Amino acid sequence: MTAQVTEIWRHPIKSHGREAIDRVALSEGQTLPYDRLWAVAHEASDADGTKWATCHGFSRGSQAPELAAIWASLDEASERITLTHPKRSPLTFHPDTESDKLIDWTRGFIPEGRAQSARIVRGQTTGFPDTESTITIGNMSSHRAVEQWFGRPLSIHRWRCNIWVDGLAPWEEFDWMDRDIQIGSAVLRVVERTDRCLHTAANPETGRRDVDTLALLDHWNHRDFTVRAQVVTAGVVAKGDTVQRV
Repeated sequence: MTAQVTEIWRHPIKSHGREAIDRVALSEGQTLPYDRLWAVAHEASDADGTKWATCHGFSRGSQAPELAAIWASLDEASERITLTHPKRSPLTFHPDTESDKLIDWTRGFIPEGRAQSARIVRGQTTGFPDTESTITIGNMSSHRAVEQWFGRPLSIHRWRCNIWVDGLAPWEEFDWMDRDIQIGSAVLRVVERTDRCLHTAANPETGRRDVDTLALLDHWNHRDFTVRAQVVTAGVVAKGDTVQRV
């Protein structure tokens, strides 16, 4: 079976929603367009968007599981975003000029005792994935292996992946380290495995922690899922595109 792209996802505001897209143009050395382009800095953060910053300066699902249940819809022409959550009415706003609306909308999602959300920052040179300038690639066969070990279905959104691929053996993506992978007309170099945190324990529909995903991964003697890659040759990636080593 030939490996193919089955789904493409972006997360316009880091840890604050996900959105499916059918195709995307990738640029060399850049994240997937509009993926984590914005992030919510907390009150103890000095992140200002002038450079990439680690996740520790931002409000995120590993600290606030309610955030996992947010869905996003971005209008690229206006850059207005609509967010939905089972406990909130939909919110439409511009993250550059109306960050206070998001802060109010998510009030109560950040647990007491944690640094509270303060403002939205926009990446001026790159987005804010957990590793600078990377795109995550997930293997559906690996996801199914985790589901089988768990004994019931799990949402792929626990992994917050950008590009999902099917047609590989389970965990075959870990053999791609330091190799170039062609997806559509783009070429990406796999640079590391994605180490996982408590964000994956939160149910993407309810925002409640309900599965010990890290313990599930311990079955394979690691806590990694998906791989991180950097774009080395610009190109277009679309659902149905072939994935192969080059």
